Amino acid sequence: MNAAKTSFKALQPVLERALQTVDRAFSGYVQPRRARGKLILQPYVGWGTPQNVELTGRVLLPRTLAPARKGDPRWRNFRAILRRLLSREVGGVRVTGTLGGTTAGAVSDSDGYFTLIFAPPEPLAGGWHEASLAIEGREGTTRARVQVVADARFGIISDLDDTVIRSDVTSLPRMLFTSLTGNARTRLPFPGVGALYRALTRDGEARNPIFYVSSSPWNFFDLLWQFLDYRRIPLGPLFLRNWGFDLLKGHGGYKHGVIEHIFTRFPHLNFVLIGDSGEKDPEIYAEVVGRHPGRVLAVYIRDVTGAARDRGVLKLREEVRKAGVDLVLAADSLNAASHAMAMGLITPGELRSVLTSVARTYET
Repeated sequence: MNAAKTSFKALQPVLERALQTVDRAFSGYVQPRRARGKLILQPYVGWGTPQNVELTGRVLLPRTLAPARKGDPRWRNFRAILRRLLSREVGGVRVTGTLGGTTAGAVSDSDGYFTLIFAPPEPLAGGWHEASLAIEGREGTTRARVQVVADARFGIISDLDDTVIRSDVTSLPRMLFTSLTGNARTRLPFPGVGALYRALTRDGEARNPIFYVSSSPWNFFDLLWQFLDYRRIPLGPLFLRNWGFDLLKGHGGYKHGVIEHIFTRFPHLNFVLIGDSGEKDPEIYAEVVGRHPGRVLAVYIRDVTGAARDRGVLKLREEVRKAGVDLVLAADSLNAASHAMAMGLITPGELRSVLTSVARTYET
């Protein structure tokens, strides 16, 4: 096994160059000539502190996607997924943005990605803001949402697949069928997850920020954002992965990197970590607890696996408890909400809201 891993690592640079070559050739061959010269900006969600904000986005050739409807047939959803996956990126384009009286600029890389860093002259207020983006030398602007964190009690870092949205990641055939034939209106959340997340993020006037970390590709950003909005699940920055070779890299290393980035950006903020037992969330979060003593308030793991996996998670729970943190292996959102109320993270009234939401789901 170690020899195989070593051989794969040695081949990684070759495979990456080959993939990039094929991707460029495909782009040049497939794109309709009428689309050349027309560019669109796909901003993601900016995030940061009152003094420093980063906003990532992508420069793409246009694509046509009809709004998702609950009654859309699976073939139409599959076609929309393919169009997302085959989106064509454009490098070497300069993008400028304005936020809070300051302007930032960046040039898109070979995959079309750009990152704008804003340092406003006056600190921004906590909450949601709007940035204005434009392609240099072209008319028109694009709006982007920005989450600024200030005066929050704590933050939430959550996985998406099989934590918030049902994805069946423990079964590859079911996962592919669910992911490739659904849309933002037909994909289903777990019972009570919206009520639980609304309770955790709502804290008087000072909103507790939520960050979503997923292995899904950036090509699915609009689908996931629409899903969260449609299901009334609190919105927050999404951290996804680059489609292509990056998806072959280890999930754990990627997720560690994102969480470390968030913890570093907010050194005085504690966090609640939420994931599921289907992949490596328990192991990743246990390591985060060890790396950052006193900064993790609780770990909630949605139980989506069988008894064998549960035993492994329960062993990790004992390790995490030694650091003074509870890891709750929760069958549903109500179990996590009960623990959160006992810790004072949510109120009794908010617990009742989660209970009502879970009960309503099982009644239908």
